[in-house]
Amino acid sequence: MPTFTSNDAQINYQTFGHNHQPALIFSNSLGTQFSMWKAQIEALKKQFYIICYDTRGHGESTAPTGPYTLEQLGQDVIHLMDHLEIEKADFCGISMGGLTGQWLAIHHPERFKHIVVCNTAAKIGQESAWNERAKLVREQGLEPIASTAASRWFTEPFIQSNAAVIAKLSNDLGAGSPEGYASCCEALAKADLTTEISQIRVPMLVIAGTLDPVTTGADGQYLVNQIRNSALFEIEASHISNIEQAQVFTQTLSEFLAQS
Repeated sequence: MPTFTSNDAQINYQTFGHNHQPALIFSNSLGTQFSMWKAQIEALKKQFYIICYDTRGHGESTAPTGPYTLEQLGQDVIHLMDHLEIEKADFCGISMGGLTGQWLAIHHPERFKHIVVCNTAAKIGQESAWNERAKLVREQGLEPIASTAASRWFTEPFIQSNAAVIAKLSNDLGAGSPEGYASCCEALAKADLTTEISQIRVPMLVIAGTLDPVTTGADGQYLVNQIRNSALFEIEASHISNIEQAQVFTQTLSEFLAQS
């Protein structure tokens, strides 16, 4: 698969569909790869020129020594757009990718038509907890995190009835780069956009999982309260809503992107 250089990282990406269609960029969550968007890619690749990438430190992208910053994660997207000569795109990011989307809306609004941020918050979690997780991963690797990830990502009924999906995501996490994961944890530790999101003017959809223990419905409501041109859609899912409720998620995304 193709890669490009963004500052100190080689970013792995893949495109789907024809480049004469409107561009749509997907951004993955912490500990996952761009394959997490498989259902959305299949459903939307005839309507959009879809660009997926592995966040630095994840998947087939390289994992430079961290810590990383939210600014770096956002600049990687801008560099990807420049590399593909895309002037303006739609963007959809989940969790960590949703924070990246907020940063892009604040710092590069002229590059985006719509931004969708899912299962995210202006600040995710506490700095001390992220730093402790980074330390744990550097000392013990990703297996301890991978063995418990499903319970943070999905509801119990979904886990029980989708063993193959859970196994692949858990295995991908366990096989990832401890340094890359830890460095993204450190980016999340420092990332706090609570005082900046009111600047956002790009049309934004916030998707929140009603059963999400990580980024709650209240986090989603806070975003739309602060962001002028935004709307909230609540979905009956836990933290990785685009997989747990793929059909509803994709339909909601498609309808929002169709708006002028």
